[in-house]
Amino acid sequence: MRGAAEVGEAAEAGRRESRSPLVLTMLLLLLVLLQGPIRGALSAPVMQSWMTVFVAVLVQALPFLVLGVLLSAAIAVFVPPSFFARALPSRPALAVPVAGMAGAILPGCECASVPVAGALVRRGVTPAAALAFLLSAPAINPIVLTATAVAFPRNPEMVLARFVASLLVACAMGWLWHRLGRTDWLRPPERPHHEGDTKGAAFWGSVRHDVMHAGGFLVVGAMAAATLKAVAPASWLRTAADNPLVAILALAILAVLLSICSEADAFVAASLTQFSLTAKLAFLVVGPMIDLKLFAMQAGTFGRGFALRFAPATFVAAILGAVLTAAVLL
Repeated sequence: MRGAAEVGEAAEAGRRESRSPLVLTMLLLLLVLLQGPIRGALSAPVMQSWMTVFVAVLVQALPFLVLGVLLSAAIAVFVPPSFFARALPSRPALAVPVAGMAGAILPGCECASVPVAGALVRRGVTPAAALAFLLSAPAINPIVLTATAVAFPRNPEMVLARFVASLLVACAMGWLWHRLGRTDWLRPPERPHHEGDTKGAAFWGSVRHDVMHAGGFLVVGAMAAATLKAVAPASWLRTAADNPLVAILALAILAVLLSICSEADAFVAASLTQFSLTAKLAFLVVGPMIDLKLFAMQAGTFGRGFALRFAPATFVAAILGAVLTAAVLL
């Protein structure tokens, strides 16, 4: 019976392999036949704007996604689970701020923090601490804080405000998850097993797995961000800036829709001169914690049920943290 099943599986795999060149050939032929309409559609101003945003998001995010994947694979293969037991306090309430401060040493953006946080959970780190790291790393690492200082040369207090607000929100969300989170909401994908492989082979196998997994969700998020950016009227921003409360909410929503890499978002915020510093701080705190591509990547890494609960709570907490911090520091 086993032999027959193996033969059947081999035959089915052979049929799939034989169909692949045919499907590719038919797709290429269809593209050739429709190249005129496709060229005309891509030359439209809306499509050019869409392509610009889509490529920009990918170009900004992809290097840091690769960095995160490499760190994730290194954690999964080379770091023993006992290391995390020694590095973090045993009590989750204390592990959360330690993990949040550890985010300051990762020179990457949110695309890097998602796979690393997934690897931490798989290695036995309490989810509350891993999620605090996930939220803090893109916003308080040295590269992002340096970029913020360069973008706001006349407002150096923005650097401290961003650091304090982001760390505060990250720890608050970690503690909230520890208090209210349920294990069945968090479902990290299973990793391929590499028993018998050398560490090098297991490392590159893990890299390939994470690039294909996280990269697909990054593309989906970039497509959604480009679509919304291309169709949203610019006049909405000018109208929103006249009302302080609406301005904060508008820039928070804009941070979600634009999905800008945290290494570049400070320059975008600084260019929005019609908005207050509080609204700009909300933009800088919300963006690295939850945007379209991040939601897609979090759903792919931790499960859709997790993302549907965690993302809205993070959005609200980030706005409140930014407003409270701005009231004290700005």
